[in-house]
Amino acid sequence: MKLLRPALLCLSALWLVTTVRAAGPETFKVSEFTFKRPGTWEWVEVASQMRKAQLKVTSKDAKEPGEVVFFFFGPQSGGTKANVDRWFSQFEEGRDKINAKTEEKTIGKVKVTYVSAEGTYKSGMPGAPPTPKAGFALLGAIVEGEEGSVFVRLTGPAALAKGARGDFEKMVESGLK
Repeated sequence: MKLLRPALLCLSALWLVTTVRAAGPETFKVSEFTFKRPGTWEWVEVASQMRKAQLKVTSKDAKEPGEVVFFFFGPQSGGTKANVDRWFSQFEEGRDKINAKTEEKTIGKVKVTYVSAEGTYKSGMPGAPPTPKAGFALLGAIVEGEEGSVFVRLTGPAALAKGARGDFEKMVESGLK
């Protein structure tokens, strides 16, 4: 029993460190905005310099998790319309078949363009061959800031994305108050 106690202590410490790291920060800054992460969404360590923050969204009903990514490129971001068009082109089906929607909102002094679409999403890194994901959806937000736009994109199974829409919009708007 004496030998078992230190091993259990080590395992407990390892579990605690892993749990704390996975939890990540409750709030995080991207450009001039500080966003609040929904409590059930997991923090993911960013592996690319293009990504300023990344979260994982899970649901017991979804076969795979959703991914939320925050991008910031400074003032040279290419504009809202060009980015909305690029997001919609990430689906195999044409724009008229993916239920593509765009909505503009002004919160305080900040303009936000929300987008949504669903169909066969072409997942993958730029320059690599895409992996088609049937039954996927995209929720996006382009937050136009003084330092440049922040791009927020959630992709995942359509039912998961639909269920996450309220938390997604609340998170985006938390950074604008």
